[in-house]
Order: sequence, then C-alpha cells, then structure tokens
Amino acid sequence: MNSENKETAERCPPEIADDEIDPNRSITIVPDSNAELLGEKEEIDYHDYRERFLTYLLRMGKNPEKAEGYSPYSVYSTANRTARFDRWLWEREGCYVIQPDFEHAEAYMDEVAFRDVTESTKGKILEALLRYSKWLEYRYDEERWEFDWSFNSGGGNTGPRDFLLDDERQKIRQAALQMDGNPSYGLDDEDVVDEDTSWKYTSLFWTSLDAALRPVEVRRASTRWVEPDNGLLRIPREESSKNEGDWAVSVTERTATALERWIEERSENPRYDDTDALWLTRHGNRYSSKELSRLLRSVCDKAGIDYSDRQMSFYTIRHSTGTYMTKERDLAATKAQLRHRSVKTTMKYDQVPVEDRREALDKIG
Repeated sequence: MNSENKETAERCPPEIADDEIDPNRSITIVPDSNAELLGEKEEIDYHDYRERFLTYLLRMGKNPEKAEGYSPYSVYSTANRTARFDRWLWEREGCYVIQPDFEHAEAYMDEVAFRDVTESTKGKILEALLRYSKWLEYRYDEERWEFDWSFNSGGGNTGPRDFLLDDERQKIRQAALQMDGNPSYGLDDEDVVDEDTSWKYTSLFWTSLDAALRPVEVRRASTRWVEPDNGLLRIPREESSKNEGDWAVSVTERTATALERWIEERSENPRYDDTDALWLTRHGNRYSSKELSRLLRSVCDKAGIDYSDRQMSFYTIRHSTGTYMTKERDLAATKAQLRHRSVKTTMKYDQVPVEDRREALDKIG
C-alpha cells in the first residue's frame, strides 16, 4: 500500500458494526479523521454545522412535531456514520463540502451496497443517511432523499421496496389520461391543467412508468430528450442523474404519441416560452420530489389504489418498472432501462436492443 492509500485507509477505517459500538462513549461533533482534512476556518464552520445537526437529532429528530429526539446511543452511531459519509464526499470532490445532495448520497449508497459488511451494517448506514436527509429538509428545505436500496437494519425485516402491481400500473395510466383537463375528476386545482384537453400529466406519468424516471430526472427533463419517432428518451451524460454516459431509454408507442402531443401543446403555452423544461408546475417551477409524490398519491386516490400500509412515493413507479421488466425480460434489460450503476458493473454499453425493451414495456403496461 503506497503512502497515499495508507493515509486514506487511516482516515476511513472499516465499518463498525452496532455490537462493537460502546454505548458509554460520548458523541463527537467533529471526529479527528474529519478535522485532519480541514483548514482552521473550515473546521470551525463544520463544527457549527454538525452541532446543529446533532442537536436536532437529540431534541426532535425522531418526531419533530412532538419534539421527540433519538436516544444518545442512536445519535452516537448516526454521528459516526454521517461523518464517514462527509469524509467520503470531501475525498471524492477534492474539497470541503457541506449540505450534500441526493446524487452524492446515492453514489455513496451504491458503493456501500457492495461492501463486504453485513446487511445490518448497510441498513444502519442507509438509516443514518435518511436521518441526515430529514435534517437537511428541516433546516435547508432540501428535498428528502429516497434510495433504490433497501436493507434489514436489524430493527425488523424491511422486505422489498414497495412497488405498483401490474393492475395498479394500468389504473395509473388511465387516471393520468382522465385527469388532464378534467376538473370534475376531483383533483386539487393545482393538479388540473387549464386547457380543455391536455397531455401534460398523461405524458408525465406514462413516461415515468416506461422510463422509470427518478424525481430528479423529471425535474431535469428537457424537450431535447424526446425522440417520439424513435420511441426514445435520449438523456445526455451531463443531465443524467448517474452522470456516467448518455442513455437511450425506450418508451412505448403509446407514450411516444402522448409526448409528441404534449410537446406540440406546450409550444403554445406562454409558461414555457423561455425554457426547454419538459414539465413545469402551474407556478412555472420544475417539479420537486415532494410535489411528484403528492401528485402520485392524488392519482392513486382517484384510481382507487390503497396505499395506507405502504410507502407511496414517486420512486414507487420506478420500483415497479424494475420489478416487471426483470420478470418479463432479464436483469440486463432492467439495468439498461433503469440506468442503474454499481461499483462492480459497467453500464457503458447497452447490450439489450431498444426494440426488445419496448416489447417488454408493452407487456407490463
């Protein structure tokens, strides 16, 4: 091991399992291994940042509405794991960074998923990041992080991620088709477009069902991505949430038609005069994860889909596409369609023909 690798290993020691944590140890605001990477002013800034975060966890992190915090033991372990994530981020970016975003967290969890540690340890890391995200939302109004990964953290079997069943996917498609321009359908005013006949929500939901769009991808979606004649979304490398390469993503002919009609319609809408954004809210903003999840739940309510015993976030659409694509085709097709990357696999080349993936989409609805 050269000196550079040795220094990195010393800064990032192996993951500590829960049963190795001494519950009598005090919570460290800035670990030495983090301080070593910071200048004097950066360390003062980071100390203040971490103190606010850990105080939030202790006083109200578990249930902010009831001012119920986590136990010191839970905060101790969360403090260690989030400090490790911060160190990883600084080394990755080559500089001091606070307020990490979802793409940082997602890349970190992709690495954690393939580490040689127990599932429980992976689950605790994921749990710590979710607590981190909850605070960032509370303090800085950042979007809540949602991950593809699901691990058993030792507090009960989390099971597979929630996803839409096959018949529920069909109901979502039908509800989206009906909600456009139909105030009598019963959605909130802000969920209904002004035009008598619109393809906005039809195109948004149908494209998300086909392409398994992440919320950040809906937010970034551009008219430049759309090739309706080829039945494709072509997502440029610089706009891909994974930032690994350009992606050619299949959509059904039905969805391609909806997109073509929506693009023609949006060209006549003054709200889109100065932007190439594919979809905007009624207030002219790009969609947030929170807004998209709320919109999906509204559609589920009107479609008669019960989600009282499961999580119904916008990621549920993505999980369902991955589940049924694997069933109808294979893992290679799923990885290509979902644009999924891990540290042990490469997705530079899509070896599954676009036409084959389009046939699978037609089957799963």
